[in-house]
Amino acid sequence: MLKKHIHYMREALKEAEKAFSEDEVPVGAVVVHAGKIIARGYNQVERLKDPTAHAEMVALTSAANFLKTKWLNGATLYVTIEPCSMCAGALVLARVKNLYFGASDPKTGACGSATNIINNKKLNHRIKVKKGILAGDCSALLKEFFRKKRVK
Repeated sequence: MLKKHIHYMREALKEAEKAFSEDEVPVGAVVVHAGKIIARGYNQVERLKDPTAHAEMVALTSAANFLKTKWLNGATLYVTIEPCSMCAGALVLARVKNLYFGASDPKTGACGSATNIINNKKLNHRIKVKKGILAGDCSALLKEFFRKKRVK
């Protein structure tokens, strides 16, 4: 089981590397449905001049288009960092079943670190969450990105 999660997180890391190469915060995501990757996304905030163009949002939009529905019932999102409040809210609204993330985000993470939108009992949908999948690799890419930014 863990082998499968590592495989999908490596795919999310490939997306994060695309963001890194475009001087975007290196976050990547993939959506898996029925055992297949149906959508991919990476941060494109700078490129699109869009504060909502987070990896998760790009991947969710692509998955909804692929499935031709607003509900992503049965879908799993793999993302390299803990989703922020915007992305966590979108995951709830999309009714994603599972969330696997790599690095925790103590400043803006909305899946238990800074706040917890994902499993707020007042909301109508709960998501199963597992954190720490390839956390070291995910964190290292982010640290390298911000280290380079500070050097500039």
